[in-house]
Amino acid sequence: MPTVTAKIRKGSKHYEIKVDLDEALKIQQGSGDITAALESTEVYYDIDKGTVASQSDLKDAFKATDLYEVAKQIIEKGEVQKTQEFRDEQQEQKVKQLVDLLLRNASDQNGNPYTEDRLRRAIDEVHYNIDSRPAEQQLNDLLGKLKEVIPIKLETKRIKLIIPAQFTGQAYGILQDYKEKEEWLPNGDLQVILNIPSGMQTDFYEKLNGITHGAVQSEDISDVEG
Repeated sequence: MPTVTAKIRKGSKHYEIKVDLDEALKIQQGSGDITAALESTEVYYDIDKGTVASQSDLKDAFKATDLYEVAKQIIEKGEVQKTQEFRDEQQEQKVKQLVDLLLRNASDQNGNPYTEDRLRRAIDEVHYNIDSRPAEQQLNDLLGKLKEVIPIKLETKRIKLIIPAQFTGQAYGILQDYKEKEEWLPNGDLQVILNIPSGMQTDFYEKLNGITHGAVQSEDISDVEG
């Protein structure tokens, strides 16, 4: 696996270590093994120059001098550099996710689906800047750009949900990508109207029911104005 630099700035000083990229990313996600991730025998101010950080500076900056404890903090709170190959793979994965969403939910002006090749060419044509957000959160932005070069529309459903008060905190985040309107009811329940792509409803309901244990009232209001 590729070896890269992980670094962090503390006060006026930089601290750097060498890590296994894949294992370091697992640590950032809450798993992974620090002994497998760390490929340095020291913590450095500048790893290229070989300047080793002093124990007193480590104590001040990290409240620890143990190599693995300091390294874990650098990985979790600092920056893990990524190789160009890794960035390219991430970009391709995100493009594939977006194309898959469009294949499932989009059509031309006559209601016919687009091919994967045409969608990829359109994404290239508009030079859309795919970022690190989940594909679902970028779909509307991408759609707006694609309309500049091809006639494209999403098949969507308008849905009204009432989420019980005890689940609103956990559920609120997954509503944001599709929320059209919200109203907090006197008893603390949340009523929302969502406009959600038809092909994404199953995944959405699985996530929502996982949080609320199915305790959600839902109504399809696609044919209702307002």
